[in-house]
Amino acid sequence: MRSRSSVLELAILGLLHTAPMHGYELRKRLNALLGPLRAFSYGTLYPCLRTLSSKGLIASSSDDDGRPRGGKRARIVYQMTPEGNTALEAMLGEAGPASWEDENFDVRFAFFAQTDVDTRLRVLEGRRLRMAERLDALRAAGAANHGTDPYADELHRHGMDQLRREVDWLDGLIETERTAHPRRSRRTGAP
Repeated sequence: MRSRSSVLELAILGLLHTAPMHGYELRKRLNALLGPLRAFSYGTLYPCLRTLSSKGLIASSSDDDGRPRGGKRARIVYQMTPEGNTALEAMLGEAGPASWEDENFDVRFAFFAQTDVDTRLRVLEGRRLRMAERLDALRAAGAANHGTDPYADELHRHGMDQLRREVDWLDGLIETERTAHPRRSRRTGAP
């Protein structure tokens, strides 16, 4: 399973693939892309940027254009290297179980436009299978415990509703991919 740092690496490379950015802009875009529940601090972002730089996946330069900045130092601008593009392609080409787990799926989904159709389908089908398994397990657990506590029953119903909505959403995305790309295989089982 991908670690949180490698998920952040994927997100940074995916954003830098579109344009060079300085740290503040990257953090702002990461927070907007991934939502407030997965906010990244500068204490997380900058070590990751240093790691990516040391791996040769990104390069940095100063935006110091010679103009005075009111005592402020020049901002560092980060951009992809050819090795970074290759690494991003490899990361986006992964479609195994880690790509459809909770920690990774939203980041992967955010960069689906940069992912090939077959990989998108494998990730979506894997995620759908995982959510359907959770729904079945929750359904079985609820049947065993139903009626013991009205609040627990309500929480269970809420969880079931969320999982059903996600399965329906994934079914729609899978069908859209298959309709848009009819020559792709019509997979029906596990990825």
